[in-house]
Amino acid sequence: MKFPLLITSRGITLTAAIESTIREKAEKLETFSDRIINCRVTVCSPPRHHHKGNSFNIIINIKVPNTEIVVKREPREDLYVSIRDAFEAAIRQLKSYSRKQRGNVKLHEIPASAFVRDLRPEEGYGFIETHEGREIYFHQNSVLNNRFSKLKVGAQVRFVEETGDKGPQASSITAI
Repeated sequence: MKFPLLITSRGITLTAAIESTIREKAEKLETFSDRIINCRVTVCSPPRHHHKGNSFNIIINIKVPNTEIVVKREPREDLYVSIRDAFEAAIRQLKSYSRKQRGNVKLHEIPASAFVRDLRPEEGYGFIETHEGREIYFHQNSVLNNRFSKLKVGAQVRFVEETGDKGPQASSITAI
């Protein structure tokens, strides 16, 4: 393991088997990010309630450049399940951090814009023209929120282009 690991406990004495499980899970974190500076795992046993048995909290603090990832799971009665769940959450957060650092964040494509060129309300379709001068067919059902009857020739719209049976067609049309 390339980073320091600190394991602490509150209200419970950790056995060698528990510490070993935590170390194994912490070592696996390196496969998801090589930028971990340090990791601190705290095992807590909150005070007992009369109607419940022991429950265990796991808190994981992972220091990476420019941020700290903190995982705190709901208390569970099984210590090993608590450890597993906490490290699975830590892995998800580390993956997300790594994607952001690489710039692999999913960006939503901005719908193209055009203007309504021709409307045929009695037949239930029309045509839009893109800024490049392409003419694209659309059906009244492609206009979101049943707003086909509200469209006017010349109105600006956003749309998603798809390939239809007879060429390009627009879907998910909304007026701007």
